[in-house]
Amino acid sequence: MIEQIITPTTHDLGQFEVWRVLPKRERTMVGPFIFVDEFGPGQLDIGKGMDVRPHPHINLATVTWLFEGAIDHRDSLGSFSTIRPGQVNLMTAGSGIVHSERSPAEERAGGPKLYGMQTWLALPDGREEIDPAFEAVKDLPIVEDQCAKAVVIMGELWGKRAPTTTYADTIYAEIVLAPSGSLPIEISADERAVMLVGGEASVDGQALGLYELSVLAPGRNMTLSSERGGRIMLLGGEAFTTPRHAWWNFVSSSRDRIRQAREDWDVGRFPKVPGDEDEWIPIPAQPLTRSD
Repeated sequence: MIEQIITPTTHDLGQFEVWRVLPKRERTMVGPFIFVDEFGPGQLDIGKGMDVRPHPHINLATVTWLFEGAIDHRDSLGSFSTIRPGQVNLMTAGSGIVHSERSPAEERAGGPKLYGMQTWLALPDGREEIDPAFEAVKDLPIVEDQCAKAVVIMGELWGKRAPTTTYADTIYAEIVLAPSGSLPIEISADERAVMLVGGEASVDGQALGLYELSVLAPGRNMTLSSERGGRIMLLGGEAFTTPRHAWWNFVSSSRDRIRQAREDWDVGRFPKVPGDEDEWIPIPAQPLTRSD
């Protein structure tokens, strides 16, 4: 059964929309997931592109997963990766990292498509200040039959484990159901939620609302099904006992640490992004992302 439904906040960015379900006042986290955005589907004008200028993060890991399109990732470690469907990008901020996300030149020439997920994972107690790191993982396990296909992005599901690094117990998967398709959702985590990102689907007969986050009751096996076909994200993991705070691009168990990060970005203490040093995003007066 569905225990809680979180309605998204919509941000209209002109040629595509972003649907944010975490953090919200009624719920900050599901397992380690503290930020969940779905963006698109959308297509930008020819010659245009997505340009997220360099910006900082601390005490979290970002997870980027695309259904369509491509994004160039650069960060202050010197990492460069073009994210495409089927590949997960995991960027661990830890003690501090800066990155940018931009549409590749070849995508701009044809009008970039944007459709995917951007999520953040809070790092667990004792590991918030680990060294920054980056990985791009392509060889992800797939579970499928004639009417269902699931990609295990993080953690272990349906007897298969993704090679993606996890810092706390984490589950994350993309599920595509054909008409009349179904897939079991096992008792695999303290907290679990599903998000319908295309088509239609239901959990044990309860219909899912498009772009809503449906938090599932713990300790119960359930069945995800679709009459006409749908795309669903499954996410969750271990429940955190220590609260996390989110403010702009910063997440931490300590508000003082977030204040320090704000000051560090203001005065230029964070490192630069090689190949993208000339621009940056200033700290907003009223950030869209905040947990309290």
